[in-house]
Amino acid sequence: MRREVSRARPSGSTIVDLLWFTAVAAAATFAAWKIIDFVAAGIGWDDVLDAVKLGLFTLTRVVVLIAVASLIWVPIGVEVGLRPKLAEKIQPSAQFLAAFPANLLFPMFVVAIVHFHLNPDIYLSPLIILGTQWYILFNVIAGTMAYPNDFREAATNFRMRGWQWWRQVMLPGIFPYFVTGAITAAGGAWNASIVAEAVSWGDTKLMAHGLGAYIAENTAAGDYPKIVLGIAVMSMLVTLFNRLLWRPLYAYAEDRLRLD
Repeated sequence: MRREVSRARPSGSTIVDLLWFTAVAAAATFAAWKIIDFVAAGIGWDDVLDAVKLGLFTLTRVVVLIAVASLIWVPIGVEVGLRPKLAEKIQPSAQFLAAFPANLLFPMFVVAIVHFHLNPDIYLSPLIILGTQWYILFNVIAGTMAYPNDFREAATNFRMRGWQWWRQVMLPGIFPYFVTGAITAAGGAWNASIVAEAVSWGDTKLMAHGLGAYIAENTAAGDYPKIVLGIAVMSMLVTLFNRLLWRPLYAYAEDRLRLD
């Protein structure tokens, strides 16, 4: 008696997915080749190293500012989220601040930095996070309001207070929401660096050392190869940062800290 061996055949959707990914990979490879060919015609390795160095400056600013904003807004967001009536009043104000054009405040920073002879590398940095920090607050409030009451009551019954309450109860519960807000805020901070690291008011111009200022300066000069180089370096750093930090944190939050 002959035994028939069944072979799994790829489904139509699998073939379509493979064709789609192949087309995307081919398009990305072609675009990368054209970018490298275009950039290589107008810059050298010194320009590449300079752009990478400035990108690391901006990366440091983004990391530090996200950390500081988290230390400020996570406790405030939890306190607001635990009081639904207060949250109803705070959220519209926070939404207004998120929509408020932060560049209207830039002249104030320029005047203050020039008047007090401050370091632009330090005191222009808050402009990067000025309009994006609110995403952390939004998501922390939403996570706190979504936290199950049963878990909060159980923590109260076990008399969990202080740092133990934060570490074992609230922070794990809101962590997925916080990661979402931090990812959004970090992405917005990278975009904001292009206008925040190079600001002006009248004839006064201030520039901080960073990739955003590099892109803004070369845009004003019309140096297209360096503009493309700056954008490519920024895209590379954002992608690497997402792969090495945000993606593992998001996967950890989804797999280990879900409350449903």
